[in-house]
Amino acid sequence: MGPRILISAGEASGEMYATRLVEELRQRYPGATFFGCAGPKMRAAGVRPVIRAESLSVVGLVEVIVHIPRIYREFRKLLAAARTERPDIAILTDSPDFHFRLARQLKRMGVPVVYYVAPQVWAWRQGRARTMRDIIDLLVCIFPFEEQFFQERGIHAMYAGHPLTRMFHASSNRQQFHARYGFSGGDPVIGLLPGSREGEWRRHLPVLLDAVRELRQLRPAQFALAVPATGFPLADEATWRKRFSDLSIQVIEADTWNVLANADLLLAASGTVTVEAALAGTPMVTFYRVAPLSWKLGRRLVKVPHLTMVNLIAGERVVPEFMQDAATGAALAAAADGLLANPERMLRMREDLRRVRVLLAGSEDPIARAADAIAALLGSPVEPLVPAQ
Repeated sequence: MGPRILISAGEASGEMYATRLVEELRQRYPGATFFGCAGPKMRAAGVRPVIRAESLSVVGLVEVIVHIPRIYREFRKLLAAARTERPDIAILTDSPDFHFRLARQLKRMGVPVVYYVAPQVWAWRQGRARTMRDIIDLLVCIFPFEEQFFQERGIHAMYAGHPLTRMFHASSNRQQFHARYGFSGGDPVIGLLPGSREGEWRRHLPVLLDAVRELRQLRPAQFALAVPATGFPLADEATWRKRFSDLSIQVIEADTWNVLANADLLLAASGTVTVEAALAGTPMVTFYRVAPLSWKLGRRLVKVPHLTMVNLIAGERVVPEFMQDAATGAALAAAADGLLANPERMLRMREDLRRVRVLLAGSEDPIARAADAIAALLGSPVEPLVPAQ
């Protein structure tokens, strides 16, 4: 009889990492049972969904308010399952507002809590570190600067390395990519990455379409819109597809990594996709928008000099970032045109992104390191952890 493991991930990127962790843990514990908050990948990996991750995917301080009653119902459902099934360990990924409350209850039940992918407490709401110290037994960090930050605040934290450094790969080279989607070899291909959630698409698509119009006035270019593997996020799909067609934008579905690896330049919503782009080594211009009140409230709490993760890891602004009101089609188009017109700047950015890639990659598989640490908490003999290089 293997351990009972509660595992919960509320975001698409976190679910990708959690799924790999489930697969890795199954190798150590073939008889383990997994249940919790699961998206489609976790469900396919054998995690029994008490609740579905899709029900938690909301971004923004204001945007989440209307969803609170539903999210609270989901919370109570998951907590009830934990009380009934008494897991041997809980692994929580992302969604700190949801998972911190769950972790507090799990600790009261005597369940060890592992938090995989550290909440960005170093960026804003640093007071949460005190809460984390009380409710988390092990914090597994994926960015190199996080381990020291959390350890200095009394949290048992370890840097495992970023999972994407072992997971990211393109299945097509540039010639194959161009042939598959009908791009010519002359004009640059610009990838458009508005995000993965419905709200991100509604806020970002008008900006990106304006940027496409502006860029067409500046230079010949081809455009590829990456649709997430979960499908087209908007209900009024036919209307949007007509607008893409009118602007000769090629819509590429469930093939984002090949877009990242084979485009000449990316216009990317700030988030995990910018880390993926760094691993691909593709130059980018980043942007992000939230509801105006969310921006007004949240910006006062942010304690970091950059808002794009690539720039934070590098310790300097290596890629342009345009946030909130600065994220306009004209601004994105001007930044993109400036890069395309200057091959030396593009080359320098590729070198900077290579440096970011080195910082993210440890000497061992990050998922295996995380699984080793979890096995140690479960009491299984494993090799002692050594610092990631």
